[in-house]
Amino acid sequence: MTIQLRQICLVARELAPVIDDLTSILGIKACYVDPGVGVFGLENTLMPIGHNFLEVVAPVQEKTAGGRYLDRRNGDGGYMVITQADNFDNQQAARQRALDSGVRVAHESQRDGWNLCQLHPGDMIASFLEIEWDVHEDFQGNWNPAGGGGWEDMVKQDVTVDYLGVELQGPDPITLAELWGNVIDAPVSRDGGELSLELNNASLRFVQAQDGRGAGLGGLDVAVADRDAILAAARERGCYVNDERVDICGTRWYLHDV
Repeated sequence: MTIQLRQICLVARELAPVIDDLTSILGIKACYVDPGVGVFGLENTLMPIGHNFLEVVAPVQEKTAGGRYLDRRNGDGGYMVITQADNFDNQQAARQRALDSGVRVAHESQRDGWNLCQLHPGDMIASFLEIEWDVHEDFQGNWNPAGGGGWEDMVKQDVTVDYLGVELQGPDPITLAELWGNVIDAPVSRDGGELSLELNNASLRFVQAQDGRGAGLGGLDVAVADRDAILAAARERGCYVNDERVDICGTRWYLHDV
């Protein structure tokens, strides 16, 4: 089975200042607002990173799942790993493997030519895992959460180029890695003390939670074309950590030159 990392979702208390930080520091553009997330008591904005996406959601009502997640992890941070399967049968096979592993389906939707399945973050330990399929089966093009098409002119890669990886943390990285590997049907690799598995276009890394925030989506690896611009903007906005990392929306952004 081939699975593409297509979108990362972060959750924030307030949407606008986080979008300002992300677009200013990473040199990306907002491309889409999905009114459909209102049914979950949320507002959102999407931004393309290459031909994949970054979404930020924020609660606009009391007692939302997003709000509870903010409370549990003590602030803004990673929320969802959203992927695209290469075909419908493989998406459904992943859904079944999740159920066989004791993972609950938190939400799913079947529409004409589009199916999405969200796996429960409590059972996946570190975050939601969403696996989508659509009839276009195009990893570089149509993406229904961003309105399908029409976002291509907003792609900007002169500063930030694309995702390289996702850092998932928990109290037991081995158990965490094996669970995600079982669901995705990918072997877990070990390089020294680091556990990882490979998607079509990015790695999932599994590390010990050491920041006092518990299990979660703690960091993102990104390919960058203009590190200096990112670091300068991060210093200006109070997001600079060191020359290899900036922290935005409670998430560690690890910078890798292309």
